[in-house]
Amino acid sequence: MSRESLRWLNQNTLIGFTAKRGSAWHYRASEQGDEPNHYSGPIPVDDVKRRLFAWTPIEGTVETSYLTDDGVTRITDPTRKTIIRPDTGTVLGVFSQKFRVHEYKRWLLENLETILDDELFIGSAGLLKNGAVAWVQVEVPESCTTPEGITFRPFLSAATSLDGSLASTYQTGAQVIRCDNTLSASLAEGSAKRIKVKHSRNSLHRIAEVRDALGIIHRVADDFAEEVKRLCQVNVSGAQWNSFLDVQVPIPRERGRKRTLAETKRAGLNRLWNHDDRVTPWKGTAFGVIQAVNTFAHHEQVVRGAVRAERNMLRMVTGGVDELDLSTLQTLERVLDRSVLRKVA
Repeated sequence: MSRESLRWLNQNTLIGFTAKRGSAWHYRASEQGDEPNHYSGPIPVDDVKRRLFAWTPIEGTVETSYLTDDGVTRITDPTRKTIIRPDTGTVLGVFSQKFRVHEYKRWLLENLETILDDELFIGSAGLLKNGAVAWVQVEVPESCTTPEGITFRPFLSAATSLDGSLASTYQTGAQVIRCDNTLSASLAEGSAKRIKVKHSRNSLHRIAEVRDALGIIHRVADDFAEEVKRLCQVNVSGAQWNSFLDVQVPIPRERGRKRTLAETKRAGLNRLWNHDDRVTPWKGTAFGVIQAVNTFAHHEQVVRGAVRAERNMLRMVTGGVDELDLSTLQTLERVLDRSVLRKVA
């Protein structure tokens, strides 16, 4: 990771409840700005507004110029507009006039403030892609521990974008403390508890619907604990684990780069399964399989086109975590008798 990337993460993300979960892996004291970005307890709403969302995006025109025999010609496209971050002068996106800006303070903070109380607080917030993407995450103050030994923090995240890459998205999840992973909160259902609002002309009419639905975080802890229990009761033998790998990471017959990458990934998953304490306590279970694949994706898989922390955060806010865990479970079902999972459920 470049120094510039480290500086961005240390100055444009806020991490709360570090007394419960420890410091973020990207924390560097030397890269902090005027204020530390870690909080031992919850992050104050005013700090999120002041440190991250003090600016308001503005709309600009789309203009261009080109050289002809008669000189320079300038034109403006009245059907298009730009979205600009005024404090840096960065153009975050170019859109049709139908695009509706979901301003961060309103769509992230004001919506979430309606559910903040003595039991729910802001646990993290940040800007990505030079401010084109933002999120705020709400958590309960105390971590939860299941009888199977999984300590986790249920959360509800709100995220949106100014570059069109992400609809305003509200969804639940669970952060596993031992490995700093984000897991889907609804593995058995095969679908996340998620609400998406596109940047369309009618999007403002859905704000009330979003606020009414945010109460789902109170059910996340029970749902996730039930999923852990269910998956820990499904046995996965050594032979079934190898069969899972054959489907999950097939090794090409021909030698070359693809085969090398597959062999490296398979070796990494085997090492986590057999020797890494982020996975070994649940080795031999369906939950152990989920944990191995999720841990590899979060901390070891090759990242291209982004830094690992940004990729992990984007996966969390866009629903990629749910897709990853669901895909793993579907592959495992192809190896095991499907009725086994249904009987436990």
